[in-house]
Amino acid sequence: MSVVRRWIPNQHGAWAMLVVPSLAGVLIGSPSWPQLPLFVAWLLAYCAVFHAEQWVRLRRASRNPRAAARHRRPALVLGSATTAFGLPLLVAEPWLGIAAALAAPFLAVNVLYARRNRERALVNGLAAVVPACGMLPVALRLGGGTVADGLAPAAACLLYFAGTVPYVKTMIRERNSQAYRWGSVAYHAVALVAAALLDPWLALPFAVYLARAAVLPGRGLRVPVVGAVEVGCSVLLLGFLVGVYG
Repeated sequence: MSVVRRWIPNQHGAWAMLVVPSLAGVLIGSPSWPQLPLFVAWLLAYCAVFHAEQWVRLRRASRNPRAAARHRRPALVLGSATTAFGLPLLVAEPWLGIAAALAAPFLAVNVLYARRNRERALVNGLAAVVPACGMLPVALRLGGGTVADGLAPAAACLLYFAGTVPYVKTMIRERNSQAYRWGSVAYHAVALVAAALLDPWLALPFAVYLARAAVLPGRGLRVPVVGAVEVGCSVLLLGFLVGVYG
């Protein structure tokens, strides 16, 4: 169990962002077996990249070489496992290489911020959101749909998960910042309008997201409660995406 705890990233907020768009792509279209190794490879890739970034960050920021070295083995093993699941899929579906190439610049941003020991920066968080939401049209096409069909639901995912970056900061690291709080509320107001333009039904969950961004900061909620609220919001988004686009 201790090995699992060391190897699985403790970035709990990232898991909903990893799972919801991919699962939405599966449920909106027609589930197919190739989506399973894609999903496994996607989660393994995230874990491998997490450890690679920690290795890069700690090599530069820490005076203790062992702190960085403990991430090397998970990065290599998980990276190899990603290849084992992903390479056969890439051979069968070469267009997945284009999707990987489109995600690469955002990964480069994350690595750059890790190297500078600024992983919590707003830009870094937003950069991580884009490829995660891009998994929706990828999973949808692998299930027989089209990329075009996945663009609107992917945009809805992007609107929501991009909003979680400043919102969570208002609840934890920037809980005393009025600028962050007003910026988060302003973003969610704009996101509500944009979501309604995508589909009027999406105004309902995004109105909930705006309300939580306006009401919850400053109430002293504990981190597990903040996380539970975001899990509920993510499930709400998934339900509406499947209902609207499925």
